[in-house]
Amino acid sequence: MTAPKKKLKVATTSLAGCFGCHMSLLDIDERLFTLLEHIEFDRSPLTDIKEVSPDCDIGIIEGGLCNAENVHVLRDFRKNCKILIALGACAINGGLPAQRNHLPLTTILEEVYHTSPGVSNGMIPNDPELPLPLDQVHPIHEVVKIDYFIPGCPPSAEAIWKVLTDLLAGREPELGHGLMHYD
Repeated sequence: MTAPKKKLKVATTSLAGCFGCHMSLLDIDERLFTLLEHIEFDRSPLTDIKEVSPDCDIGIIEGGLCNAENVHVLRDFRKNCKILIALGACAINGGLPAQRNHLPLTTILEEVYHTSPGVSNGMIPNDPELPLPLDQVHPIHEVVKIDYFIPGCPPSAEAIWKVLTDLLAGREPELGHGLMHYD
């Protein structure tokens, strides 16, 4: 009798983004049941587990880096995941959140909290428990080594499925022309 094959641990998180990449992951639909025969989710919005296990096999990150907490989470994933995947435009190049990069952070905070309609006597939050905003939004590869990139805004469920099934089969992931897009 052979022992059952150990499931791979997969952790996911969203940094500065919209969770659209996680929606694409869920768009794998019924194939998620097949996937769950081979993996178990670790830290993820899908499990509500808050810490990455130290022996995680695959980490999937969507979103860019806009504050100090994002950087901490990203480094924790890199430290604990054997393979790290940048999922979507925000993780790969900063995406939509990086649109703020052409303005000084102080100008943005002034506009949001002092001059925007609906805010009377607004104050720029300065609670020490709030994550320190970065001056610019950064793609995650600027801070840690990334093993694989899945482009798209969001990437298609087919692209995510292809990369995960390639990794489960021990193959180097390859996205063909139909799965590579940057919109």
